[in-house]
Amino acid sequence: MRKWIAYLVCFFSFMQLHAVGQDSLRWSLLTCQPGREIYQLFGHTALRCEKVKDGTDVVFNYGLFSFDTPHFVLRFIRGDTDYALGAEPFSDFVESYRREGRGIFQQRLNLTPAEAVRLWNALLENYKPENRIYRYNYFFNNCTSKVRDRIEECVDGKVVYPTDASVKSFRSIVHEYTKESAWDEFGIDLLLGQDADAPVSVRERMFAPFYLSAYAKDARIVVGDTVRNLVGSEGYVVAFTEAPSAPGFFLSPFVCAVLLLLITMVVMGIQIKQKRICWGWDLCLFGAQGLAGIILFFLMFFSVQPTVDSNWLFMLLNPIPLFYLPFMIRKDVKRQRDAYHAINVSYLIIFMILMPLVRQTFNASVVPLALCLLVTSASHWLIYKSYP
Repeated sequence: MRKWIAYLVCFFSFMQLHAVGQDSLRWSLLTCQPGREIYQLFGHTALRCEKVKDGTDVVFNYGLFSFDTPHFVLRFIRGDTDYALGAEPFSDFVESYRREGRGIFQQRLNLTPAEAVRLWNALLENYKPENRIYRYNYFFNNCTSKVRDRIEECVDGKVVYPTDASVKSFRSIVHEYTKESAWDEFGIDLLLGQDADAPVSVRERMFAPFYLSAYAKDARIVVGDTVRNLVGSEGYVVAFTEAPSAPGFFLSPFVCAVLLLLITMVVMGIQIKQKRICWGWDLCLFGAQGLAGIILFFLMFFSVQPTVDSNWLFMLLNPIPLFYLPFMIRKDVKRQRDAYHAINVSYLIIFMILMPLVRQTFNASVVPLALCLLVTSASHWLIYKSYP
């Protein structure tokens, strides 16, 4: 979704926004092509309003946020990130996307004059400084779902969306947009828990801009016995282009995890040959495991973000190794046996047996990462045999 850095615009300096009566208003749903940054991977949604009489052409956009907000990353993880409704001339909106090489798809909404005015006045009220800020939630209250909700609130009757027999989950939809960004997908997979793999309804799927666009195309507005299409016509404002590959590390997370496993096996061989444990390797490997565990622990118990509190990956990535690390290193240096590694081997075997049984999709990289820990703990017991 769309990046806005620096400050939020308070009011137009180039036009007046004011309540209107029965004016000729034309509303369109805008769906924008994904970009290369992680917050752009899913595309973006906005509403365009054209006032026929005076030529006003404005875009309302619920995607304003600032990286300059104090503690932005921490606040986002905790789930208390604030986004805002913004407005700008349609020409500026189009030009910004054209510069980025991203297309814009427009769907003209089939609203009555009264509904069009009601939507204008509702957005104008929402745009007031005291109302424009909202608490962002990436699945249930984002810049796409806010647009859908405003439309539904302002039509007479009810918006009825088409049925869809396909089975989708939040994670499967996320994967549709992260398949070309392996490291982003890896990071998201580590954070989302079992609840992200539950089947979601048609309405819940509309957190993603292109799902809203697809379902809006065949949606109907039902008022008593009267039925009409939600979308009257559609077309491209800016043609979609072949998106360039996102710059990133040339090796995928899975390849890196496999390479780490190979390095772990080489370290194991060296340790067995020298009959000495490399405590620096333990420090790096189990330290990283513990640090990742702290992040998952924070998300599971202190974040209000959805689907992160049911994460079975916490069995593998938890803070215990980090807290135990000083005792582990001490025993490594003194060449003392450590029961932790025997327990860890059994624990990791149980985790890998349970992986296909739980209702959570794990990133493919998790298996070689778990094997790294398993091989490292197993190597300790092979070396212990040489201790007096």
